[in-house]
Amino acid sequence: MTVHGDPPGMRRTSNGPLPDDLLSTCVSCGFCLPACPTYNLTGDERSSPRGRINLMRALQEGTLTADDPTMIEESSFCMGCRACEPVCPAGVQYGHLLEQWRHEVWQGDHKPVLVRLLTAIVTHRRLVHLLGVPRLLRHLVTSRGGRQVATAGEPADRSPARDATRPGAQLMLGCFERALFPAVSDAAQALAPELEVPAPQGCCGALHAHNADPERGSAMAERLGSELPGLIVTTAGGCAAHLASVLGEERVLELSQYLSTAWRPTGHLLFGGRRARVALQDSCHLRNGLGVWREPRDLIAAVADYVELPGAATCCGAAGTYSLLRPADSRAVLAPKLEALEEANVDVVVALNPGCLRQLRSGLARAGSPITAMHLAELLLAARQNRDIGAPHRKGPLRLLRRGSRGRQAQPRGGTGAG
Repeated sequence: MTVHGDPPGMRRTSNGPLPDDLLSTCVSCGFCLPACPTYNLTGDERSSPRGRINLMRALQEGTLTADDPTMIEESSFCMGCRACEPVCPAGVQYGHLLEQWRHEVWQGDHKPVLVRLLTAIVTHRRLVHLLGVPRLLRHLVTSRGGRQVATAGEPADRSPARDATRPGAQLMLGCFERALFPAVSDAAQALAPELEVPAPQGCCGALHAHNADPERGSAMAERLGSELPGLIVTTAGGCAAHLASVLGEERVLELSQYLSTAWRPTGHLLFGGRRARVALQDSCHLRNGLGVWREPRDLIAAVADYVELPGAATCCGAAGTYSLLRPADSRAVLAPKLEALEEANVDVVVALNPGCLRQLRSGLARAGSPITAMHLAELLLAARQNRDIGAPHRKGPLRLLRRGSRGRQAQPRGGTGAG
């Protein structure tokens, strides 16, 4: 039988809960191990994609049950970053397997209360609309005489050279991004004012898909697709990957993809009178799921001195709800990134996903670092204004979380969903 949300052409050929075609694709070669952040933390085979697929097979064959403690722990410990997919020579669709696995394992009390709460909030459209109140208040503050005022030195005509040949392109407002980072969608609109922003927008369903409810996640994506007909542009890499998997890649573009074809960067981002040194943290699902990585780098390099960090393509530890439910593991993954940022002497690190932006800002603040974390839209708008965002700083020691060499400590069970 074919189950709602399965990839095209995939069939479930046994009575097990997972797609046999997907499970059988894995040849246990082990290429995925070095790419996996949780395996790198622990060195434990069970905490690798290969080890987790073996657990999935045990569930499929009935040799382990869904309430097995190792089954529950490893389905939670996985960040869902999908870094294993690009390096897999067999083309295993690990992200889809993980979603289906969690759907089977996270039943009853095994699904964290916080995950239930967050998914319940974004399921109800009125609550999603309430998340947009900070954005509305921001508009009221920056409006004058019924017309939105250019902020922080933004040119009033908003007319950078661009190819505005995408009538009907619509900007999707991320659920929690509306509340936490309302300036991001405002910056995207300032950069590309041809983007329409329809008011009645619900959630894309990514949070559900990544947290044990893939069927509802797909249904929510389809509903949003009907609400936003035509091309959907999003400032969240994780949402882009989820929507593209349901609606098709021709219907969805992440902001850097859209700007790379419809807009030309102008100006320079300055730091103490010089061009700022800027690094990038990739969005896991955007890079590993959609293969988008070059576009944001090219845009940054056009307005600042781009610095490629070692490990820029690996997960920052945000992973959707992961940083909330497994904070110690999340911070352990983030710690070497903070060190790399400081060693590279960068002024700014750019994120492409609200979860990554929150993770970087909170981590830098805890470490006492002067480095600024910005969304790509904010950086490009600041560069267009030739904004000087600070003075050169003196490097100092970072206050980083250190982990022991004997593996992770026990963590509460929790959900994930990388961005």
